[in-house]
Amino acid sequence: MKSNFLEERIKRLNKIGIALSTENNTNKLFEMILEEASHITNADGRTLYMKDKDGNLKFEILRNDSMKTVMGGTSGVDIPFPPVKLINDDGKENHSNVCAHVALTGKICNIDDAYEEEGFDFSGTIGFDKNFGYRSKSFLNVPLKNHENEIIGVMQLINATDTSTGKTIPFSIEMEEQIISLASQGAVALTNKRLVQELKTLFEAFIKLIATAIDRK
Repeated sequence: MKSNFLEERIKRLNKIGIALSTENNTNKLFEMILEEASHITNADGRTLYMKDKDGNLKFEILRNDSMKTVMGGTSGVDIPFPPVKLINDDGKENHSNVCAHVALTGKICNIDDAYEEEGFDFSGTIGFDKNFGYRSKSFLNVPLKNHENEIIGVMQLINATDTSTGKTIPFSIEMEEQIISLASQGAVALTNKRLVQELKTLFEAFIKLIATAIDRK
């Protein structure tokens, strides 16, 4: 039974890998990564952050099934939250925020219960839960690394769910390993597409330069 389960997971990862290599729309690419992560872990919430030009983590996609939240990506709904700063105003690295910590260190962070976690500041999360009647519990935060091992973003999954009971459970080591593989595929695919686009832009600029030089002659 377990063998069949693992085989199915491998097939799905291979399938998503092929899809990631052929999809040219960046927003759809982001969403494919998150939806497959949700399929693997049955996570209720999922967020994708990407580093912006200032080096902070910008919200790209935010999804939460039980709250029916769909923002960013192809939804057309703007995410109202400001980027997560990696460097605080005092010039020190922001290790109190779990996503910032993951982006700064490149290390995975798997948390069983945010309310009992002492290593990070989850006061904002707890405040959000009180306002909206939610309970954020298990968290899995995985860095997105490109082919040069540079961190370009962070994937955050919230509240893995036991499909038989509907209860929130911790993210298992098996889930963690599969999400690492998925994040790696997604980051490399995204980086490759960015490089191709940059080459296209450079080529077009070069052609325009040649055309202008010919016209002047």
